[in-house]
Amino acid sequence: HLHSMRTPTAMIVGLVLCPCGLLLTFTGTLAPNWRQVSLVPNQPIDLVLEQGIWDMCREQQSSHDRLCGQADELGYFEQVPVRVARGLMPTSLVLTLLGLVVAALGVRCWQKEPRHLLAGVAGLVLLPSGLLSLVPASWYTHELWALPAPAGSTLVVGYSLVLSYLGSCLEILGGLALALSFHHCCKER
Repeated sequence: HLHSMRTPTAMIVGLVLCPCGLLLTFTGTLAPNWRQVSLVPNQPIDLVLEQGIWDMCREQQSSHDRLCGQADELGYFEQVPVRVARGLMPTSLVLTLLGLVVAALGVRCWQKEPRHLLAGVAGLVLLPSGLLSLVPASWYTHELWALPAPAGSTLVVGYSLVLSYLGSCLEILGGLALALSFHHCCKER
């Protein structure tokens, strides 16, 4: 009977990875730093433009003067990868939250037996939620150098994009781990 009290490792892995993934994709979605534009011609040498999917900021590195809500003169926000990210990232966040609620119900520690079916279902919700944020992150990365920017400036990947990537991967791994619970249901039948 001792064995039945233990929460399966796969469930624990899922319940650790997915909230971490949620935190990362949440930060990635909100923080305006999917791309950094630096060395803009005719601008101070230490000026960095940070572009997210909702906002654009400019910061002078020497004085740390930071201004957000910059005008989008080049039609950056109109670009399809940015608009897709605006739709998919929040959708992914909502799905992840939903998946975690189901997972929490499935793994219920105060019961003798975790509910494998629910945990498995949670995995099937968390898996696509991870993919939903991975798609815009990948597409944006692919188009990063094609998205409008001041001519002659230097473009690099911003930290929000990296976090969105990492978060998506953690959610996918966590979702897979939870989906392994299905194999348990089959064994019980």
